[in-house]
Amino acid sequence: MTQVHDVRTLVREKYGAIAEGKSCGCGCGCAVDQPEASGPDAREVVLDKIGYSGEQTAAIPGESNLGLGCGNPLAHAGLEAGETVLDLGSGAGIDCFLAAREVGPQGRVIGVDMTPAMIDRARAAAAKGGYANVEFRLGEIEHLPVADASVDLVISNCVLNLSPEKGQVFREALRALRPGGRMVVSDLVWLRPMPESVRASVDALIGCVAGATLKDEYLDLMRRAGFTSVEVVEETRYAVGLEGLARDDDQRRAFDDVRSIKVRALKAA
Repeated sequence: MTQVHDVRTLVREKYGAIAEGKSCGCGCGCAVDQPEASGPDAREVVLDKIGYSGEQTAAIPGESNLGLGCGNPLAHAGLEAGETVLDLGSGAGIDCFLAAREVGPQGRVIGVDMTPAMIDRARAAAAKGGYANVEFRLGEIEHLPVADASVDLVISNCVLNLSPEKGQVFREALRALRPGGRMVVSDLVWLRPMPESVRASVDALIGCVAGATLKDEYLDLMRRAGFTSVEVVEETRYAVGLEGLARDDDQRRAFDDVRSIKVRALKAA
């Protein structure tokens, strides 16, 4: 699965099935059939494990919580009223709806996702909840449907690992940011090279680990794209959903090297 088109097609199909309720999500291990980890209560547990407060979880529209993600980028975003936020791979809209509360009616939140079923689900939740300051656009994060220098903050939650063109994603994020703007991303990385058996696994790709890069490489891609002050503001061992991905003891041991990192970076003023 090295072809860009093949990876995008696979990701779109698998996450479309999750949006339509044909597959379950549990953290980023969403490709695996885990019936014991499905349902609203289990999804709330996932949010708690990856860093969302009880108050935040209660504020999220129920239809938006699909049990996906590997962290809470908004915890390190420092959002202010009136700002414009762009969410890369916004899914069913969890972080968009939380950001909308913080930026207020004078602010704006734009979610971009390449999966039509996710966009439909997010738009329905926005209409039902009366979120007038949130919109969802169908598009690829490598080719963002937003104007140059039009947003104050770019966020993303466990999505960039799915992209076969991560450098392009960071360049697009930088393009969209206003001078002095910032990016805060939660994502999965490896501390050591992954086994080839993991790299070749479809489940591990959709589960957000087969497409993840080494930590140092990830940070270097951000710097090479033009971001400054690239900083890991939080790092934790990640295990949500990974047990179901492991096919043998070697893979299980390898997953000990997976980390959830929250990275903050700036666009020069």
